[in-house]
Amino acid sequence: MSLDRLIAHLDRMQQAASEVGQFIQGIDRDTFLKDVEKQRAVGMNLMMIGEVATRIMEDYPEFAAEHPDLPWRAMRGMRDRIAHGYFDIDFTSAWETARKSLPELLSQLDSIRHWRAEGE
Repeated sequence: MSLDRLIAHLDRMQQAASEVGQFIQGIDRDTFLKDVEKQRAVGMNLMMIGEVATRIMEDYPEFAAEHPDLPWRAMRGMRDRIAHGYFDIDFTSAWETARKSLPELLSQLDSIRHWRAEGE
């Protein structure tokens, strides 16, 4: 697999995580839990993040192993719960993920990008 494809996957993951931040900016948990559009937008992006994580784990296992600090299995698990949960999605969990886990993921992705840019 090519390095360009891996970088594209990481870019997609970063974009989806950034969009989640935009979707929940300026709202609180109760507002989120009452807003179906926000829930679906966040849910779809969390699912996309999990799909990209799955592809990286399958196509670039050495990269995933080199970055064990990224929650690969948790991202994949969230994707599976959303994709197969249909109307039983736990949006409180999605909110917590969006508020607490995604800022850390964005920081980790930025660190990886910075490290790669320096040619390490």
